[in-house]
Amino acid sequence: MPHSHDLLVIGDANPDVVVGPLDGQLAFGQREQLVSSGALTLGGSAAIMACGAARLGLSVAFAGRVGDDEAGHFVRDALAARGVDTTALRVDRHLPTPLTVVVTRDEGSGGDRAIVTSPGTLAATSEQDVPRGLLASVRHVHAASYFLMPRLARVLPALLRTARFHGATTSLDTNDDPAGRWDPDGLAAVLPVVDYLLPNAAEALALSGRTDATPEQAAELLAAQGPVTVVKNGAAGALAHDGRTLLRAGGPAVVPRDTVGAGDSFDAGFVAANLAGLALPDALELAAACGALSTRAHGGTPAQPTWEEARAHAVTPAITDRENAS
Repeated sequence: MPHSHDLLVIGDANPDVVVGPLDGQLAFGQREQLVSSGALTLGGSAAIMACGAARLGLSVAFAGRVGDDEAGHFVRDALAARGVDTTALRVDRHLPTPLTVVVTRDEGSGGDRAIVTSPGTLAATSEQDVPRGLLASVRHVHAASYFLMPRLARVLPALLRTARFHGATTSLDTNDDPAGRWDPDGLAAVLPVVDYLLPNAAEALALSGRTDATPEQAAELLAAQGPVTVVKNGAAGALAHDGRTLLRAGGPAVVPRDTVGAGDSFDAGFVAANLAGLALPDALELAAACGALSTRAHGGTPAQPTWEEARAHAVTPAITDRENAS
């Protein structure tokens, strides 16, 4: 059966209002604080990843849910403008589109960011939003923001199992859990049907249940549950554990303007590299380049690289660390 698309992305899509950098603490008490930049841009981990993958040349379909409102129209138009097929993006006539405000801090204050989200349609997103025909006709399925969509999370193992039955590979970026529970039972069900798990370092520790571990140890623990575990570690680069071997990769040197969505662009690069047949060390290096290059502009999508740009910057071989691998 011919493939309808290279990639199906399942998950969240919403407008992001990104403001910053703030040079101190966020103040309440009706205090007005000024920052140097602000942007209304496409957000949602899944949406940013989908756009990054399309920018890299993949044929991408998106499945999820938005409201019948201006924010929903914005999301659909932004995805379509970046070459993502939105046929499976369902419109909810009763619930609003999710909205996120991101407040960034400057490097002198730690370079961190605060993320405040109104979930809107996220809690209602379910298996009804994922067409079975797409699961059966794509090369890869990526799911994101696992903890923001509990109804979808419960059926995600079955959805990914269906995709794998039809020959697709799978990946998951859980993102943060606002409730802080990290759902060990749900993870135990979904990880065996995930080919690639793509957390950041803090998420990897929480997902492994070992907050006292190193990112390397957390990756090894998670890989033992089934998926190749690829951990994004900010300026330190990235690492991957396939259950036997630990790999490390750095990213190209860039002057970051905004790190929002960098992890999602990393995910897009990693999936695109795998679909192109690159070996794990090369896929890790290309993904690190995609994540780093995406920080050159404000917002998650404007600076996402093309395949040629990413390949040109992915020049440092990944390092195999067999001494620390099981």
